[in-house]
Amino acid sequence: MRVALVQLNSGDMPLENLPVTEEFIRQAAEDGAQLVLTPEVTNCVSTSREHQQKVLHHEKDDPTLDRLRKVAAELDIWLLIGSLALKTDDPDGRFANRSFLIAPDGKIFARYDKIHMFDVEISASETWRESDAFRPGDRLVLARTPLAAIGMTICYDLRFPQLHRALAKEGAQIIAQPAAFSPVTGAAHWHVLLQARAIETGCFILAPAQCGDHAITEGRPRQTYGHSLAVAPWGEIIADGGIKPGVIVLDIDLDEVARARSRVPSLTHDRPFERPS
Repeated sequence: MRVALVQLNSGDMPLENLPVTEEFIRQAAEDGAQLVLTPEVTNCVSTSREHQQKVLHHEKDDPTLDRLRKVAAELDIWLLIGSLALKTDDPDGRFANRSFLIAPDGKIFARYDKIHMFDVEISASETWRESDAFRPGDRLVLARTPLAAIGMTICYDLRFPQLHRALAKEGAQIIAQPAAFSPVTGAAHWHVLLQARAIETGCFILAPAQCGDHAITEGRPRQTYGHSLAVAPWGEIIADGGIKPGVIVLDIDLDEVARARSRVPSLTHDRPFERPS
């Protein structure tokens, strides 16, 4: 099975990001990719809620989603849009951080709203309160496609192994982990956490990422770590996208999932235990 990871340096103007994203997807398809994955917030990397209110759309009229559905159908590929920032009808005005799996006919096959919100103080100069702008999802999503069973996660979900384990126990062979990771936490944790999730689940982990210094017209500057990764079920890093925008195309063998799980069948070894009193 041939897959592709698209690494982006999206700015905060969705219509300017779209042609770049489309071109990379086309490159991946020309190289034979059957499944193409893009990063978190493919359409808009922004640190300003006010700006997001001006440039974002609801799912039903989002131009990025509409165009990429047509591209997937034209190219006859499965396209996992890592996530789009979208408006919702929530009374508090918060947005959705929503991943889409698009089938080769251009229809939406699965949706996943990011469950875990990145509310942290990384340093004195870098604090994030993602839940102020985005409402969390509450549903695990496993997409059973003709290619593979694909578990859907987004970025900070990476730090919650119980989510990945649940996807694996439901039958996931691939777990998509699109991200826009901080350079600080990325350098410290990105590679090792992705390898850990692959080893724990016996899944291929496919993690397309945002990278570099982002073009921000309003709000704080934003940098992301890059290093889109593909990790095999035994934990080997089999592709690394480095720090610049581009496309990685590689072949994966889904038989490796069964082989890894037969060697270490920990997914079948859960036992109940008591909590401390």
